[in-house]
Amino acid sequence: MNGRYKVLLLGSGGREHSIAWKLNQSPDLEKLFCIPGNPGISELAECHQISLQNHSEITQFISKNEIQLVICGPEAPLADGLMNHLSESLGNTCILIGPKLSGARLESSKNFSKEFMFRHNIPTAAYKTFRKEQLSEAKEFILSMKTPIVLKADGLAAGKGVLICQSHNEAIEEIELMLDGKFGEASEQVVIEEFLSGIEFSSFILTDGKYYVELPDAKDYKRIGEKDTGLNTGGMGSISPVHFIDNILREKIRNRIINPTIEGLQKENIPYQGFIFFGLINVNGDPFVIEYNCRLGDPETESIMLRIKSDLLQAFIACGSGTLNDYSMSTHDHYAATVFLVSGGYPDNFEKGKEIFNYKDCPEDSYIFHAGTQIKDGKLVTSGGRVIALSSISKTKDQAIQKSLYMAKQIQYDGKYYRKDIGFDLE
Repeated sequence: MNGRYKVLLLGSGGREHSIAWKLNQSPDLEKLFCIPGNPGISELAECHQISLQNHSEITQFISKNEIQLVICGPEAPLADGLMNHLSESLGNTCILIGPKLSGARLESSKNFSKEFMFRHNIPTAAYKTFRKEQLSEAKEFILSMKTPIVLKADGLAAGKGVLICQSHNEAIEEIELMLDGKFGEASEQVVIEEFLSGIEFSSFILTDGKYYVELPDAKDYKRIGEKDTGLNTGGMGSISPVHFIDNILREKIRNRIINPTIEGLQKENIPYQGFIFFGLINVNGDPFVIEYNCRLGDPETESIMLRIKSDLLQAFIACGSGTLNDYSMSTHDHYAATVFLVSGGYPDNFEKGKEIFNYKDCPEDSYIFHAGTQIKDGKLVTSGGRVIALSSISKTKDQAIQKSLYMAKQIQYDGKYYRKDIGFDLE
């Protein structure tokens, strides 16, 4: 039966634009709403400017528009308890894709996630957690470790709260700053972690807390500079699939990480409905968990949505109706590549309001996903650090990358910057 579901998508970035693009391919989508959305999403959905912190207004909007399914894109509303409020207010009238507070702690507290992994024997780096009043003990712990040393803000820090320190002195200087409020409340606690040497990548599942389906894997590029140098960002680009994930490594990921995570949630009576993003590192053929996220990654989503053949809306419906075990997700075997255009100066200070030109045309099988954009005086202008995600799919990785880089050259605005080496380490 076609045209059955009214859907609300929460968020305003490139991740949400690519999800909206994919949802619009479903014959079972009656109407798509988005809060708050962006200029790109507004071409696919009816957007409404409501604060994601205004739980009661969102609830009223859902009831008024008879929405049957809600997908939460970003992490902050999950950590803010939005899904708890919606669940309590709406009951079973609406399928919610995104965990409640108890499950969202896997992302919102690095300390909780590390403790969870240790309780359930999920491979991860050794660590200890410290508060401000434990600064002297933290310094002693740092001096006892081999370098490099990893420092992580316990809370959400927009993807920027992880530091890799090359020396003991650097680590001590940074932990003093972090515990003194460098990342605000997010760094009231800091996790000090051993450094794992290997290549990072991301795996994703959609789960109802009992069953799960795997989405395409991906690799993102966090640092601002070529060859992974400079400051961490929210993400400068991504590639999918990751060629070194063979059947042997995939089985290790399932048996050592995904299955124990689902079983751990069940044992601890943590209900979970939504995505789990496993930030992983391949250490000599063995996968270790760097972090959990409770939503899809950005910019990975902009690549993996291009590779999903199946009806994504049907996956969400199955997740909320207890039939996920019967759902099968099929993917294209082509490569997808995403290159992010960012504002000059990002991730430090940058200017907004720069007019964007030449953004309407793109090659076949290439897509423009808006992130930090807005319409001002009838013109499309920049409104964030990460501005536009350029995503392409092709038979080879290099072809996909070149198509996205072609678009990156074409689009113009003052201060435009992008990495030209996305995928450099996947030769």
